[in-house]
Amino acid sequence: MKQITFYFLILLFLISSYQVTAQNEFSSATIEFGVVVSDIEKSLDFYTNVIGMSKVGEFDVNEEFGKISGLTGGLPFHVDVLKLEDKPGATQWKLMSFEKDAAHPFSKYIQDDTGVQYITINVNSLKPFLERIKKHHIELLGDTPVPLGPDNHFVLISGPDGTIIELIGPLE
Repeated sequence: MKQITFYFLILLFLISSYQVTAQNEFSSATIEFGVVVSDIEKSLDFYTNVIGMSKVGEFDVNEEFGKISGLTGGLPFHVDVLKLEDKPGATQWKLMSFEKDAAHPFSKYIQDDTGVQYITINVNSLKPFLERIKKHHIELLGDTPVPLGPDNHFVLISGPDGTIIELIGPLE
């Protein structure tokens, strides 16, 4: 019995060691998103004035870095950095434009394409979001708002370039 317990403890140690190693491989628990848009001004207006993000920074990538990094093959570009809150560790939503329309149709539903199809934003109250959505003539998708249990509701909209955005929170 002692030998089985010993081997079980060794196994637990090995499993926990693997989990600690995997969890310690990252210098940040945040994933930053780079979003290519067709119209930077329209997208900045949407994400700041409808969604409520704040512009917290910007930077340029020159031709040389675009090429050697493999990002663009040599095209320079400008990036506007947005966050829900200007706090360290907050997710960055990095917008850039190459001033051209998408090469594929926008998804109507999340099953229409592969890759990132939607983002989720949890909010304290949907009321100000619904007011801004209405003010900016943004269409609610589906039959939203839809109740999610006793307290929260689910609202679905689409950004200017087809990114589907779900907002989750209480109506008030």
